[in-house]
Amino acid sequence: MARFEVPEVDYTRYTNRQLAAVPLAVLVAALLVIGGFYAATGAPVNPGVEFTGGTELRVAVDGENPDAQIQSAFSAEPNSIQHVQGSDVVIVTFKEADASTDELETQAEQAGFDVRSVSSISPSFGADTQGLALVGIVVAFAGMAALVFAMFRTFVPSIAVVISAFSDIVIPLALMNLFGIELTLGTVAALLMLIGYSVDSDILLNDHVLRRSGGFYESTHRAMRTGVTMTLTSLAAMAVMAITATLFGIGLLSSIGTILVFGLAADLMNTYMLNLSLLRWYKYEGVAR
Repeated sequence: MARFEVPEVDYTRYTNRQLAAVPLAVLVAALLVIGGFYAATGAPVNPGVEFTGGTELRVAVDGENPDAQIQSAFSAEPNSIQHVQGSDVVIVTFKEADASTDELETQAEQAGFDVRSVSSISPSFGADTQGLALVGIVVAFAGMAALVFAMFRTFVPSIAVVISAFSDIVIPLALMNLFGIELTLGTVAALLMLIGYSVDSDILLNDHVLRRSGGFYESTHRAMRTGVTMTLTSLAAMAVMAITATLFGIGLLSSIGTILVFGLAADLMNTYMLNLSLLRWYKYEGVAR
């Protein structure tokens, strides 16, 4: 039976600045992407219909090239077109400002589509939902930070976990902009999951280094054997989910899986480069001397 072994990294070859440089550079680049997107659109990430308000139509489309038929049937540009696997049903969404619900339903019927269902979200309700989602992320992050500081009660190890978790969220947000993934309730749930994944791996590393017996590098490798295996297993599972969901046209699961893949990959980098460099500085050069 095949067994995965985490190789022991010779961290003595690298200075703390060298270890921290890469994750910090990636974090700065991610912040620049988010800032540029905000300057161009007025939002750090492109919000979905659930947050902006809009209309969702489920229509059955006969004939070839349903996407082209949908594009030509409506006066407004569809925000997204998703095919329901194994059927001729297509889910078409429009932003609220593009057209009214009645107008879109009429145009669908005139094009010969069988309208299965129509649902709409008002802009005010979408704005309220967006506010609640953002509050949820802030509260979760603040609660995580408070818990970490309560556990370690020292500044450097605690701030290392908080910075790593912050970067684990910011990097996927920037990649969402680059890959055209919208911010929805589903993707917000994925970001909340990333907070949990990040804190888990960072606390595992900090606990082994600060509280358990053994030298710094021995404790680090012991933590990596568990942490890297755990993260790579989760990353592989999310990658399979994202690929399968894409093949079957399940847009929400595809987006969630993709975001988690981005975040888990960022977590490996931040935990075993950024967090570890701060821990090593604390152990050998900081107040722990």
